[in-house]
Amino acid sequence: MTAGTVVVRDVTAADFPQWAPLWAGYNTFYERVLPDAVTQATWSRFFDPAEPVHALVAEQDGRLLGLVHYLFHRATAMIEMNCYLADLFTNDAARGKGVGKRLIEAVYDKARLAGCSRVYWQTHETNAVAQVLYNKVAERSGFIVYRRQLQS
Repeated sequence: MTAGTVVVRDVTAADFPQWAPLWAGYNTFYERVLPDAVTQATWSRFFDPAEPVHALVAEQDGRLLGLVHYLFHRATAMIEMNCYLADLFTNDAARGKGVGKRLIEAVYDKARLAGCSRVYWQTHETNAVAQVLYNKVAERSGFIVYRRQLQS
C-alpha cells in the first residue's frame, strides 16, 4: 500500500467499477457464483432509502481497498435494532494492514448512530485468517448457523 491515508466512507454510485471486482473477489473466496441480476440488485439496494442494506468502502489514494455491507433489522430478544455485518472483504494489498478492522469499526459507528445495541456476523469455520481479527474486535457467540434452501 502507498503512503496515503485510508479513508472509510459510504459507497457512492461512482464506485461501481472498483466495487465490482472486490465483490467478485468476496464471492470467489466463498466459492459462489451469483447471477449478474443479484449483483445489480445488491448494488441498487445501497442507494434505495427504503432498503435496510448499506455499504462502506475503504479507499486510499483514489483506489478502493475493501468493502463492507451491513443491514439493520429488528429482533425478538431486544427493543433496539440489530446490525448484521453481511460481507467484509479487502484486496490482497490491504490484508494485514488494519483495513478490515477499520471497516468493522466503521460499521460499529454506523450501528451506534442508528441506535443498534449489537453488531454480529458469521464467517466460515475454515476462514482462520479472518478469525484472528474477529477474535480481537468481537466475542465469539458460540451459535451454530443452520440453513435450508427453499424451492420456489
